[in-house]
Amino acid sequence: MTRTWQISDVTDAALARIATARLAAAHGVPSLERTRLAVSLGTQLRQCLTKGGVWRLTLETDTAPDTGKGRLRAVLAPEHDADAGGEPPWQLTVRSSETVPPPASQAGAADPASLAEALLGADEDTALVLDRLAEQEDLVAFHREELQQTNQGVVALHAELDAADRAQREAFAAEREARTEAESARRRLTFLADASAVLTASLDHHEIVRRLPDLLVPKYAAELDVWLFDQDTDAGREPAHPHAAVVAARTGRPQYAAAHPGGLPGVDDQPPSALHPDRPVLCVPLPTRHSPLGVLTLCPPGERWDPDDAVMLIELTRRASIAIDHARRYEHNRDIAETLQRALLTELPATPGLDLAARYLPATHGLNIGGDWYDAFRQPDGAVIAVVGDVTGHGLRAAVMMSQLRTALRAYAVDGGSPGRLLTRLHTFLHDLQPDLFATAVIARFHPDESAMTWAAAGHPPPVLRMADGRVRTLDDKPGAMLGIPLVQEIADHTVEMAPGSTLALYTDGLVERRALGIDPGIERLAAALGTFDPDALASDLDGSADGILRPLLSDSERDDDVCLLLCHRRV
Repeated sequence: MTRTWQISDVTDAALARIATARLAAAHGVPSLERTRLAVSLGTQLRQCLTKGGVWRLTLETDTAPDTGKGRLRAVLAPEHDADAGGEPPWQLTVRSSETVPPPASQAGAADPASLAEALLGADEDTALVLDRLAEQEDLVAFHREELQQTNQGVVALHAELDAADRAQREAFAAEREARTEAESARRRLTFLADASAVLTASLDHHEIVRRLPDLLVPKYAAELDVWLFDQDTDAGREPAHPHAAVVAARTGRPQYAAAHPGGLPGVDDQPPSALHPDRPVLCVPLPTRHSPLGVLTLCPPGERWDPDDAVMLIELTRRASIAIDHARRYEHNRDIAETLQRALLTELPATPGLDLAARYLPATHGLNIGGDWYDAFRQPDGAVIAVVGDVTGHGLRAAVMMSQLRTALRAYAVDGGSPGRLLTRLHTFLHDLQPDLFATAVIARFHPDESAMTWAAAGHPPPVLRMADGRVRTLDDKPGAMLGIPLVQEIADHTVEMAPGSTLALYTDGLVERRALGIDPGIERLAAALGTFDPDALASDLDGSADGILRPLLSDSERDDDVCLLLCHRRV
């Protein structure tokens, strides 16, 4: 169905708009769509009246045969296309929700009743639209409130996120600080362990003192001084020491001398030192069980020390003091043992037809002095006994035990007896006297009326014999067991011809034994060295020959054990 209106003035426009609204209502167009249609049409009609001319409004309605619903299409165009200048027509289509029979008559005249009815209908539509708008406003207000609450929640969430971010940054900062402190602590502990190993590696207290500057300068101290109380100094050249060092020596507590307090744990503050007025000074005593050995004085590498570094330096000083004290005790015991050892080593007797040369070298590493010994003496029948021995253990106890064995051997030899018999009696003596101490020994007996030499050994390296023709032989006949072991034994004698011009070498294991190689290669080297001497040199300078043997054999030695060598040469 199609309806058409010609519009040339305001009255025509109002009637056309009223008719359109009524037709839309009759056709079942929803109120909101009707209002939209009326408003849009009114706007276009005002524009058309402004342009002037005659305009044609066409309303087309149709109904879908399957659903019974239709649509309303409004088209506004000039009566003649030329009047519009080619402007496209305005059109709008709305859909209806239900089919309503069209009115019996088309709106035509502008009678008051029709106009009033149209106005009332428009008011009803407007009221419906206003109701819908009110509903939309309530809905908008609800959504606005929700949005406001959401915004508040977002703001609160941002605040929580900011707080969480700050907490996380603080946690990261604390973790970095803890990691830095842990690394610093690990570095200090590592340094302390390494420095302690360096200090305790030496048994020379002078060497320990010399190593301290290498360990601490320049990382932990710009300079340092070690004041040992009993250190020998030139007369009248006693070095000056800071007042804080004197206080540390008197009180036994670390002292810090500076213009401002150091705040170091366990350290007393003192006024600035007159010797170092512009620099802080840390004076740490070297403690022992009884009294300090001295004082270590340090100047910081920078303006002052970190408290943890100061604690580490105090601990290192304590360990250095222990190392120095142990080294001094070792040196004291070593000197006593060496003095006793040398005092007990006898002068070699002058014997017709037999030259003797002996060498004793104390160990230079470790407290290994006091076990090795040699001796030579005459028996009542004119025979000469030459002996070399080694007591297990070291120090004063070994030296004392060595002296007792030497004395017992001389006492037993007065009654005569062969080397094997003498060693057997020494074995019984040592087992009864010191059950937990053992020894090795080798004895050779030379008689001026006999060309043969008798010897016996108890757990000792074998003698080496250079014969008159220059050949060298190791006397490796089966020896007896060590002296003092819990075993009943009779040590056998061995006899070998020893013509004039022959040389016998008795020695201890310190001369030939090396940790990495054992003892056999050293014995072979000794035999080779003995074989290289000229016979005249052995006859004329046996002492020089002894030195000539020691030099090559000890060139690779760590000197961690005593060395004894006794050369016996039959004169021609």
